[in-house]
Amino acid sequence: MPKTIRTFALVLLAALGCENAFTQIPPGEAPALSRDFMQDDIASGAMTLDEIRHAGMQVFATPFNKLDGYGDGPTDPADPTSPGGRPTLQNNGTLLRVNGLDAQSCQECHSVGSSAEVPFRFAVGGAGSSNNNAIFQPREIDVSDSHFYGYAFFDGRFINPPFLFGSGGIELLAKEMTANLQKRRYFARRNPGKPIPLTTHGVNFGSLTYDAATQSFDYRAVSGIDNDLVVKPFGRKGEFATVRAFDVGAMAFHFGMQAVEDVGSGIDADGDGVTDEVLVGQLSALHIFNTNLERPLQQRPGGQAQAGAVLFEDIGCAGCHVPEIRTRTRVLRYTFPEDHTRPNANTFFSVDLSATPAGFGTDGRGLSIPLFSDLKRHDMGDELAESFGGELDRMFITARLWGVADTAPYLHDGRALTLTDAILAHGGEAQPSRDSFAGLDDGQKVQLLEFLRTLRTPVAPAADLLQQ
Repeated sequence: MPKTIRTFALVLLAALGCENAFTQIPPGEAPALSRDFMQDDIASGAMTLDEIRHAGMQVFATPFNKLDGYGDGPTDPADPTSPGGRPTLQNNGTLLRVNGLDAQSCQECHSVGSSAEVPFRFAVGGAGSSNNNAIFQPREIDVSDSHFYGYAFFDGRFINPPFLFGSGGIELLAKEMTANLQKRRYFARRNPGKPIPLTTHGVNFGSLTYDAATQSFDYRAVSGIDNDLVVKPFGRKGEFATVRAFDVGAMAFHFGMQAVEDVGSGIDADGDGVTDEVLVGQLSALHIFNTNLERPLQQRPGGQAQAGAVLFEDIGCAGCHVPEIRTRTRVLRYTFPEDHTRPNANTFFSVDLSATPAGFGTDGRGLSIPLFSDLKRHDMGDELAESFGGELDRMFITARLWGVADTAPYLHDGRALTLTDAILAHGGEAQPSRDSFAGLDDGQKVQLLEFLRTLRTPVAPAADLLQQ
């Protein structure tokens, strides 16, 4: 079918699908997001990488409306907090804000390239400021302190949006780590009773033992990772193995936009009258766009910063904020459907991350990923613990410090307005390093901060796409 006719047909189908939500589409109105490509166009090679990236940027930056499927359906009294059946604020019919339904596009909350510049530097795929914080699944927000705790009690999760720069390298690294850990699981099963170290790419996740008598694994010595041994680098708690997996949940939470791959084709799972709200191909394009954004950079450190780098190692920061991890390959494989225990199964597209705008440096056959993280969860102590009521309240994945000079506010909820505030808030496993920092003299503290301020975000991410 000629492309122009095919495009018209896709747009027509999209419009017809939206008529389920409205007895008549208002004159002059239409869905905001175009549907002029499909998953087959990506998988078959009919679209170039730049065309896919551009299409993904459109998904990222388009402000969705109700003709696209924005919003939930009728309120579900049995579960009013999960996406699909949430009420709206003051019954406005569109927005909730305190539990998602809080934006129209990804770009709204990922747009700060540098908060160190005044006014802040805009960037596609940047971080979010404190007013962009997501308020995740609260059941109580006690702003008047009716419980007399001395603070406004909140039992949800408060999440400051991170930037997306370099996410392709992070996903590639996590997939490699996962593949190695799955091999260690297999090895443990073949050697019952023997604790098998779960170490990959220099990061230790404890050990795993298989009990032949019960035909089950003993996970008690596993640390910093779920029992499925899948490294999940995305989400403040380390909940998502890939950017795609994160995006499926984010689409539903923030916009009430349900992915076909999550609810099924032709299914109006949220009852808002619109089916096929986010197509498989649209999520693939969004995934490829996000993971080919430019990586953060490090400025050449001066004398003060060089001394600070030494202190960073000496006081133990680098134990979790690992400055660099190297991959074994340069190629990120995109898969659908995703099977996170088999991270390269069902590959439909792949890119060499040293040859795309991501621009990772090569190291032998692999890449250098200067992430300043170990992609592992750690207990961060009482001060940072959430009141969500789950086993992960005190646990956070190690924050990636690349780009930290440009991304205030800091910590998972943006409570720390300066780097010093962020460091001094560390507790739990990080308490010794925190105390060592506090014990430095003023000159040494300045040196360490000068080192951190060499870690910068890319200046003009996706510039080639913005010029099209």
